[in-house]
Amino acid sequence: MEPSLLSMFLPAIQQLPYGRPLTRDQLITRDFLISKNGDLEIYFAPHNEYINNDAKIVIVGITPGWSQMRIAFETFMKELTAEKKLDKILEETKETASFAGGMRRNLISMLDQCGLQDALGIDSSAALFERNRELLHTTSVVKYPVFYRGKNYTGHQPDPLKTEILAEYATKVFPEELRLINSHALIIPLGRTVERILRHLYTANQLTGHTILFAFPHPSGANGHRAKQFEQNKYAMTGIIRKWGEQL
Repeated sequence: MEPSLLSMFLPAIQQLPYGRPLTRDQLITRDFLISKNGDLEIYFAPHNEYINNDAKIVIVGITPGWSQMRIAFETFMKELTAEKKLDKILEETKETASFAGGMRRNLISMLDQCGLQDALGIDSSAALFERNRELLHTTSVVKYPVFYRGKNYTGHQPDPLKTEILAEYATKVFPEELRLINSHALIIPLGRTVERILRHLYTANQLTGHTILFAFPHPSGANGHRAKQFEQNKYAMTGIIRKWGEQL
């Protein structure tokens, strides 16, 4: 079944120029605006429409940024032109847009150091983004790109749990998505804001059986505290992963 938001925005997507890099002026427009509240804006992007229900690993960010948004649109248009089935288009769009670049390298390095590859019986956590992609689901607390005063929303200001249009995703849409995924999956929150939201959902009994890897640092190169935070929590995270792996 075609997701309702996608069907709503598909005509505008089909009007975009194909075969060259898309710009902010082409994507951050009223054509793709989902909602707006003051300086906060949420726009559509097509890469979080696909859900891997059987995933064993769920990696969660706060929201897609501009780079992911652009890659998602460009990939979706490329796959659409190839006349593939919609489910396959959405799956390949998610694979291409998920945590691309340096962030993915940092993520893989930290996961390997915690022994995730051993718990899963794979060579490296890098395989989650390649040949063992069926084990992975990536998503965001707010599944669509959010901009605050025209810049990528970081999750700090305004508070996602105290801002109506963000809280709708954080406390309703996001936990509903998690309920569709294998209840034995390991959830890896990227950064303290995502962790705080997961703790809120856990306290409210909105999570069902998932194991959460708390204290995992955000893998962004802009996170200057990443290495220190990782070393401080590495031993505890390794233990959580090992215990979770023993129950697979």
